[in-house]
Amino acid sequence: MTIQPKMSIKNMKYRAWAVSIGVATLLVAGQSPGVGTRRFVLDTGADFKNGDLKGVAVDSTGRLRPGFDLGEVRVTDASVIWSALQRKDGSVLLGTGNEGKLLSVKGAKVSLLAETKALVITSLVEGFGGDVFMGTLPEGKVLKLSGGKVTDFVKLEGTEHIWQLAYDAASRSLYAATGPEGKLWRIDANGRAQVHFDAQEKHLMSVAVGKGVVYAGASDKAKLYAIKAPGRASVLYDFGRTEVRGIQVGPKGEVYAIANQVSGSGVTSTIGRRRSASTAGPAAKPSPTGGKGTLYRFSPDGRPEQLLDDTSEHFVSLSLGRDGKPYVGTGVQGRVYTVDDAHNEILVADVDARQVNVLLFGGQKRFLGASDPAVLHPVRGVGGADSTWTSKVLDSGLRARFGRLSWDATGPIEISTRTGNTEEPDTTWSAWSAGTTTPKDVGSPRGRFIQVRARWRQGKASELSRLTIPFVTDNLRAVITSIDTGSSNSSSKSTASGGPVSSKAEASVSLNWKVDNPDSDELRYRLEYRLVGAKTWYDLLPPGEKLTSTSHKWKTEDLPEGRYRVRVTVSDEHSNPPEQVTRHQLESGIVIVDNSPPRIEGLKLTGTRLTANVVDGVGPIQRIEVSRAGSDEWFPFHPKDGIFDEAKEELDADIKSLLGQGPAVLAVRVYDEGNNFVVRNVAAR
Repeated sequence: MTIQPKMSIKNMKYRAWAVSIGVATLLVAGQSPGVGTRRFVLDTGADFKNGDLKGVAVDSTGRLRPGFDLGEVRVTDASVIWSALQRKDGSVLLGTGNEGKLLSVKGAKVSLLAETKALVITSLVEGFGGDVFMGTLPEGKVLKLSGGKVTDFVKLEGTEHIWQLAYDAASRSLYAATGPEGKLWRIDANGRAQVHFDAQEKHLMSVAVGKGVVYAGASDKAKLYAIKAPGRASVLYDFGRTEVRGIQVGPKGEVYAIANQVSGSGVTSTIGRRRSASTAGPAAKPSPTGGKGTLYRFSPDGRPEQLLDDTSEHFVSLSLGRDGKPYVGTGVQGRVYTVDDAHNEILVADVDARQVNVLLFGGQKRFLGASDPAVLHPVRGVGGADSTWTSKVLDSGLRARFGRLSWDATGPIEISTRTGNTEEPDTTWSAWSAGTTTPKDVGSPRGRFIQVRARWRQGKASELSRLTIPFVTDNLRAVITSIDTGSSNSSSKSTASGGPVSSKAEASVSLNWKVDNPDSDELRYRLEYRLVGAKTWYDLLPPGEKLTSTSHKWKTEDLPEGRYRVRVTVSDEHSNPPEQVTRHQLESGIVIVDNSPPRIEGLKLTGTRLTANVVDGVGPIQRIEVSRAGSDEWFPFHPKDGIFDEAKEELDADIKSLLGQGPAVLAVRVYDEGNNFVVRNVAAR
């Protein structure tokens, strides 16, 4: 990929909290910045998934196709769905965070079964005799739903948080992963509980049952334990993160686990800060940064394989589907991912809520539960009647005219566009253009920003990949804003050719200039000079030289001495056709060309008084110094009138302090403004 300068893609999620700016994928092979036609090219999974997806899936190879068609049942009694359980009658039980409500959803109807008064119902499982058991916090109780009535089943001593429950039909045992003492409890049908495993970590957050093995995931050090007997555990894997959030065991004994790296936004830290609350649920809202999530699969003999790794957000739910694939729900952007055997990441659902806390994909019907706001989404199938993908907002940097829109697809997909001049689409944007199923010119008006929309009509299983939008921005004039001819303040000081005092005088001037180039065109510069007072400008560059840098060293050794000005002209002719070329020019301050040293005339020493006339061809004289020859210690003297301001100055100085005892040779050194200098000697007796 080639990243085009000054172009960006605005990430549009259609949520007030979730607007961020990414980087545009712009590709024009071999083309330099600002040259003619440029292109937005979207061809990676990242390019597509940061748009808005409705019933559309996108994989990491950059292919779009119909995804989950989601229904919507709004849960108005809660803001966070913490847990869910699918019943045989087709209903779904939901455990919430607001006063620990237990809700039942059947079809589109939501019913309140109980208000447990717990802060959170963290887990729901079906156990002994088909009864439903609930994990709660902060009192560490397991509740039982039987015959439509909720009762206390067991209070686990020393436990505040029951994070997850798992039922093992083979041993008729209910397991509870708890905190803050990191204990795994085993509970029998009569509610008798005993510690099955005591971990070193503060919390065991997740638990799942395999054949003869119980798996538990820890926090605040993300270790996955395999427990084969009471008190006998081994670490199956240390993720080097902060929490193991979910575990699932596959039909062949393979183990799936999600782990996160979170800081201050994980569930344990959030609950710890808010455990005294009585009515408000413990916000599962993470910080916008979201942490980092990973999904691993472990073979029956314990070999690890990383399937997914997300550095932008963490995973909050895990389920195994009937298709044998793992599915994870995210905690910031409200998305559901799966992965194939080649580790190809596939985004299958993107909801309006921030979190997908619940995934029920193992039954005949599939559901996902989202929070903030709380919504239960039945999965109605793959590809709805109007599956739609809307791109990120693409920013061309300046107002642009868009050309022929093209894409790769395996079947009919309807493409439309809209444009505007604000970063977020509003009423000033154009309406969506008429849809087209074949490549054609963009029908939307000129604008700085553009969006593309793709629709899969009648749920057709077509795939969309590489999408290209050519554009040409308005040609804006480049402007020379300043010219520096070597002075620290070229607007108020003149400069001169010649070298510094400490080195040989050099007959050249360093020219540097600044330019505003709003559309990043490739620029060409022309340089000219003239004597002050004259009207004729002369080319400074050799014939045919094409200057594209913003600096030039001007050789002045063959020029007449005098006061000059330099003119810089900028042109964007390398980036635009002749009729669209723009130009701008600016003159410099005074440049003094002085390559000859001054003259010292009539130098003589009378007693202790040293006199001479100092003359320069251009002037003014800059400095007069006197030394005892051979001492290399120079002392400055002012001219007779006290100021260096003319090309001719008179020296008349008492040098008694330099003479000392005995004969000496005095050296007089004079500089002009070009740092050219001359040295003359006079004997003292």
